[in-house]
Amino acid sequence: MPRLIAITGGSGSGKSTLAEALIAALPPGRATLVREDWYYLDAGGLPDFDPTAFDFDDVAARDHRLMAEHLAVLKAGRPVEAPDYDFVTHRRTLPGNAVPTSDVVVLEGTHCLATPEVAALFDLKVFVDTPADIRFIRRLLRDQSERGRTAQSVIDQYLKTVRPGHERFTEPSRAVADFIVADATAAVRLADPDAVKRLLAPVLAHPLFAPFRGDACATPEGA
Repeated sequence: MPRLIAITGGSGSGKSTLAEALIAALPPGRATLVREDWYYLDAGGLPDFDPTAFDFDDVAARDHRLMAEHLAVLKAGRPVEAPDYDFVTHRRTLPGNAVPTSDVVVLEGTHCLATPEVAALFDLKVFVDTPADIRFIRRLLRDQSERGRTAQSVIDQYLKTVRPGHERFTEPSRAVADFIVADATAAVRLADPDAVKRLLAPVLAHPLFAPFRGDACATPEGA
């Protein structure tokens, strides 16, 4: 049976980098990455939609019902067609994301553990703990370079919804996580491969990954 891994943390915590590194560290074809951001509602299609007023940092901004259904299907060993999302238009786009079945399915996102029905599906839950100032700087740089945002709009959104949403939904996930990975790098960009390896080390040391150590053909226990 496939194992589901959640990697969560605040916006800019490095959870995406950690999830991608985990996929790369496992034998080819044995792990699949799913992004919670794919499951944003098609907000841009709502009547009178205003991106400056819409709260993207509320759990309700994502379709956790559909995400839970897809995770359950993946855990049962079947592929799914996940949605895709455009952060510039705030619309779902076609084609979606074809997600194959694999031994390990990794979901990364800020609200992975905020919904009890979703959190209950995971075999391993990881919380990435990164200082708030580092998270904010990373978000500021990313949203300007990748999402066409101005610095002032990023700051306004951070104060209005991102920080309150983190305190309300993401930070409490720390108590639900199986363990915490502390990012003490103070790096604005997690570009140092050795630093990423150090962050990943405690995750790979978990017994769930024991079948993969030194044997690319091993099968997870209980499969």
